[in-house]
Amino acid sequence: MKQTNVSSLVLERLAGELSDLTPETRKAATYVLENPRDVGVSTVREIAEAAKVKPNTVVRMARQVGFEGYEDFREPFREAIRSGSVDFPDRARWLQDIRKSGDLGSLYADMVQGALSNIENSFAGISAEQLAAAAQAVWNCEHVYTLGVGVNHSNANNFTYLASTGMVQFEAIPRLGSTATDDLAYAKSGDVLIAITCKPYRREVVEAVEIAKAQGLTIVAISDSPASPIILQADHGFVISTDTPQFFPSSVATIALLETLLSFVVAHASDEIVTRVEKFHTRRRALGLYETEE
Repeated sequence: MKQTNVSSLVLERLAGELSDLTPETRKAATYVLENPRDVGVSTVREIAEAAKVKPNTVVRMARQVGFEGYEDFREPFREAIRSGSVDFPDRARWLQDIRKSGDLGSLYADMVQGALSNIENSFAGISAEQLAAAAQAVWNCEHVYTLGVGVNHSNANNFTYLASTGMVQFEAIPRLGSTATDDLAYAKSGDVLIAITCKPYRREVVEAVEIAKAQGLTIVAISDSPASPIILQADHGFVISTDTPQFFPSSVATIALLETLLSFVVAHASDEIVTRVEKFHTRRRALGLYETEE
């Protein structure tokens, strides 16, 4: 049995036993049958709330089709998301229409599909708890270095820029005319290094992570493989998907992850950060940096 077909088989079995379930368990099963994608990304409580049943009802439903509990029941659905073997029906129809739109329709559809799949596949393997732990480390430290070279230099700078609207401890490296290892010269234990590199892994990023680790920094690594040299050294490692039909690897999932991480940092932050962000944009308006609306 192929792993990518397991979720479909689970749904078939669930549908076959629907009439034998209790009314409450049938409500849970009906919700799963109608919203199978939710299973792979939702906790038992979230599924129960959506189905308007109790969590233990969802567990009983899972046991009805041969699983020990909800987590075992959920795993095939998580795997289906990771492998890209399931998709939104409406999206599939939309992409098919794009492919018929002309000579570049197929490329357009492939690019859109790649971008959406990269985000889905990346976040399917990342939990809110993982992000919360990394965000807590970022918020609690004195200084955060965000490292990326090549296209990831822009991604690191964008993250740092957004963070700087409410926080002051962020610095994008390498700085102009410098090197990442030099920029870490005075970094100290307890600081955080957010490092980004994907295949082919950039030597200066790997070396900077090694040096930072030796200096006692907390490493938050973003890369495209669990075997990536920076993921292996990370305190908080996040594996993202970069697949694309074009030559250059996609940055869509990297940007989405950084934005999500920043939102978690803000959620952990003190109330002062709201005042800072408001003050930042009030100052901009006072300086006339925004075009006024007629």
